[in-house]
Amino acid sequence: MTAPLASEQTVPIGYASMRKPVAEQSAGSFVGHAKLIGGLTLVSRITGLAREVVAGHYLGTGLVASAFTVAFTIPNLFRKLFGEGALSAAFIPLYAQAVKRERELGTQHSALSTRHSAPSTAFAAASVNLLCVILFGLTVVGELVLAVVIIFDRHMLPDRLLTLKFTAIMLPYVLLICGTALLGAILQVHKRFAAPAAAPIILNVCHVAVVLIGARVLHLRRGLDAARTTSLQTTLAYWLSFFVLVAGAMQVMVLLPALRAVGFRFQPVLHFWTPAIRKMLKLTVPVALGAGALQLSVLLDKGISVLLMQGVDAAGHPVTHFAILGHWVRYPMEMGAPARLNLAQFLYQFPLGVFAIALATAIFPNLSAVALDKDPEQFKGVLRRGIEATLFEGLPASIGLILVRQPAVRLLFQHGQIGPHDADLIARSVLFFSAAIWAFSLQQIVNRAYYAVHDTVTPLVMSILTLAVNLAVELPLVWTSLGEAGMAAGTLASFALQAAVMLVLLNRRVGGLGLRKSMAPLAKMVVATAAMTLACWLIQRVPGYPHGQGRMIWTAQLVGLITVGTGVYLGACLLMGVGVAEHLLPKRRATITVETDTSPPPAESA
Repeated sequence: MTAPLASEQTVPIGYASMRKPVAEQSAGSFVGHAKLIGGLTLVSRITGLAREVVAGHYLGTGLVASAFTVAFTIPNLFRKLFGEGALSAAFIPLYAQAVKRERELGTQHSALSTRHSAPSTAFAAASVNLLCVILFGLTVVGELVLAVVIIFDRHMLPDRLLTLKFTAIMLPYVLLICGTALLGAILQVHKRFAAPAAAPIILNVCHVAVVLIGARVLHLRRGLDAARTTSLQTTLAYWLSFFVLVAGAMQVMVLLPALRAVGFRFQPVLHFWTPAIRKMLKLTVPVALGAGALQLSVLLDKGISVLLMQGVDAAGHPVTHFAILGHWVRYPMEMGAPARLNLAQFLYQFPLGVFAIALATAIFPNLSAVALDKDPEQFKGVLRRGIEATLFEGLPASIGLILVRQPAVRLLFQHGQIGPHDADLIARSVLFFSAAIWAFSLQQIVNRAYYAVHDTVTPLVMSILTLAVNLAVELPLVWTSLGEAGMAAGTLASFALQAAVMLVLLNRRVGGLGLRKSMAPLAKMVVATAAMTLACWLIQRVPGYPHGQGRMIWTAQLVGLITVGTGVYLGACLLMGVGVAEHLLPKRRATITVETDTSPPPAESA
C-alpha cells in the first residue's frame, strides 16, 4: 500500500464528506435526515396502524365509524391546508433564507443573546401569531354554523347529524394541530426533525388508550344486538372526540423544549403585520388555493362517500335508493363506505409517510437554501437525487402493497366488528390506492421544488386540473361494479397525471433537470421491481406456500411475501449498482485520503 503524500492526510470519513461537492453534500444531508424522519415516522405509522386496527375492532365500519371518520377529516384538512400546506410552503423558504443570511453574517448568535430578537426569530413569532388569529376566527365561525345547522335542521338523517356533532367537538383541534405543524416547520429549518416527526405518536397512543379503556368500561363487545352496539359505539366515539383535543395540546407541548433550544419564544402580539409577513402571505395565497383544491378534492371524496352510500332513516329502516327527477336511483356504495375507504387510504399512506413524505420534508429546506444561492446546477443536483431516492422506494412500494393487499387487509382488519365482506371491499380499494404510491411520492418532491423557487402558481393550476380529472374519473366508476373502489381509481388517475405533467413543466422551467443522468438508475429500479414481482408470483405457486383462511395463514403469507420481495428488490439493486441503495444501508466509519485543508471544518448546525 502506498503511503499518503506529504500534501495528504488521513481523516475520518465524516470530515472528508465536507470536501465533497456542495450538491453531493446536500443530497447526503437530506437523505440522512430522511432516515431520521422516516424512522420516527415508522414508529408513528405503526402506532397509527394500531389505532386503526383497535378502532376498527370496536367501532367497525358502520354509521358511527363513518361519522367519526368524516368529522375527524375536517381538522386534518385544515392541518394540510394551513399547517403543512400553504403557510408552511411559503414560510419555510423565507425563514430558511433569513436564518442562512444571519449565519453567514454571524449575527444570529449575538442577536439571540440580547433582549432583541433576530429578524428570523421575529418573523417566526409573527407567523405563529398570524396563524393563531386566523384559525381562532375560523373555529369560532365554524362552531356557530354547526350549532345553527344542528339545532334547526330537524329532518337530517341520523348519521349526518352525528357527523356534525363530532365535528363540533373536534373543530378546536384545528388550532392545535395547525400550530404544531407550523412550529414543526420552524424546527425543520434548524435541522431539528425528531420532535415534529414524533409528535403524531402522542395522538395515536391516546387514541388507542381511549378506545381500549372505553370499550372495557362500556362493555362493548361482539355479540350484542345492533341497537345496543350502535349506542355504545356512539358513546365511545364522543369520548374519543374529546380526547382528540387533549392529544392536540400534548403535541404542542412536546415541541416546546426543542423550540427553546433553537431560540424561539412564543410572544402573543397583535403587531405582526410586517413586510416579511406580507411577502409570506403574497406567496401563501396561490399555495392556499392550490392546497385548497387538493383538500377540496379530499373533502369532496368524503362527502361523496357519505351522500352516495346506503344508510338508515330515523326509524332504523334501510335507505337504499333516492329520488331524482321523478326516478328512483340506487345508492352505489354500501353502508360504511367512508370508514372502509379511510382504512384503505391508511394502508397506502403507510409507506408514503415512512418514505416519501419523510424524504420531501428533509429535502425542502435544502432546496430552499440552494435556491437562494442562484446556483442552478446545485439545485438540479439535489432535486435529481431526491427524485431517484423517492422512486427507489415508491416503485416497489406500489407493486409490493398490491401483492400483499389481501393478507394484509385480512390480518389487520378482519376481526371484531369488521367481517370478510368489508375486508373484500377494503382490499379492492387498496389495489388502486397502491398503484398511486409512486406518483404521490414523486409529486411530493416536485411540489417542494416549485415552492423552493417561489413558484406557487403552477401547483395551483395543476391542483385545479387534477381535481377535475379526479371527479371525472371517479363519479362514473362508482356506479359500476367497482363501487367505492372507483373513488380510489380516480385518485390514481389524478395523482399520476399531476406528477408527470408537473415534472415535465419543471424540467422546461429550469432549462433541463438533466434527467438523462437519472435514466440508468431508474431503469435498474424498474428491472428490480419486475424481479420482485416475479419472485412474489412464483413463491405463491411453490408447494408448501400457505393457502386458506385464518390469522396464522395470513401472517405466514404476509411475512413470506414481504421477506422475499424485499430481499429480491434490494439484492437486485445492489447487484446492478443502484446508487441510492447505499444511502439506505448503515454507513461505516472509515478513513480516506483527501487533500490537506488547514481551515477548520464548518460547525454543525443545531
